[in-house]
Amino acid sequence: CAVSRLSFLNVFLPQSTFLGRLRHFIDIIDPSTLFVTESRLRECIKLLDDFKQGNLPPGITDHQLWEAQKVKQAIIHPDTGEKIFMPFRMSGKSIEQVVGLLLPNQTLASTVFWQWLNQSHNACVNYANRNATKPTPTSKFIQGYVGAVTSAVSIAVGLNVLIEKSSKFNPATRLFIQRFIPFPAVASANICNVALMRHNELSEGIDVLDSKGNVVGSSRIAAKHALIETALTRVALPLPIFVLPPIIMAFLEKLPLMQAHRRMMLPVHSLVCLAVFGLSLPLAISLFPQMSEIEASHLEPEIAMATDCKVLTYNKGL
Repeated sequence: CAVSRLSFLNVFLPQSTFLGRLRHFIDIIDPSTLFVTESRLRECIKLLDDFKQGNLPPGITDHQLWEAQKVKQAIIHPDTGEKIFMPFRMSGKSIEQVVGLLLPNQTLASTVFWQWLNQSHNACVNYANRNATKPTPTSKFIQGYVGAVTSAVSIAVGLNVLIEKSSKFNPATRLFIQRFIPFPAVASANICNVALMRHNELSEGIDVLDSKGNVVGSSRIAAKHALIETALTRVALPLPIFVLPPIIMAFLEKLPLMQAHRRMMLPVHSLVCLAVFGLSLPLAISLFPQMSEIEASHLEPEIAMATDCKVLTYNKGL
């Protein structure tokens, strides 16, 4: 019946728990959703619409409903109802950028290039997955892009130069520390990226919804919460990527097998980075639910007075 299936879709992966969100986002970032055809997408949307209206064809299983929801949530923006451009979906998060940032023996040129590529992609991901209840001027996109790229490149290059000029570290120690340099660069740049790419939300506010999905008003306080939560996920995302691979590689490089086959170093390093990235992405974006809740009493007085609901929801964005 419709009630049992509604319970299945909403309770099987409760978004109020970290494990529920983790399982949900593992589905959302499934790379297979990048290759869903237009006809398949329309079929999934129609199936979910029929489900909401209580007009499901006979023989439809819970698994089919779940797969339809997975496809729609991975591709369709929850605010606009439009498709997110494939490279900028969470399922299209560019792994190659992270691998490039961690490649050993980077030159100044390669550091600048990979930081630029990483932040260029992040800017587009932030824009594509933002709260889109209010229009964002093109000028805000350009500001975010320039600010994020400038901060990442400046910090990474500056720290690299300091380490190269330092005389108290031997070459091996300098190389080991240099592999950790991208983290403060990317973490600080990610904060700037989110703040600048979505700064318009702070001034215009974002829509907050009641329990029935109706828009109660536009809140700048909710926008601030959304940006802080998103920024925290962007700081958490690169942490395991930049901490674990250097530790793992420092151990692996001492193994006789690796010493005897130095050509294996780069492919092994890349595989380690890919494995850690595959774990860190769903963990980071699962820290907070995409549809976050906030007490109406914590919002602007005019919004709190406009509804009887004690708790309102808003799209935090990803």
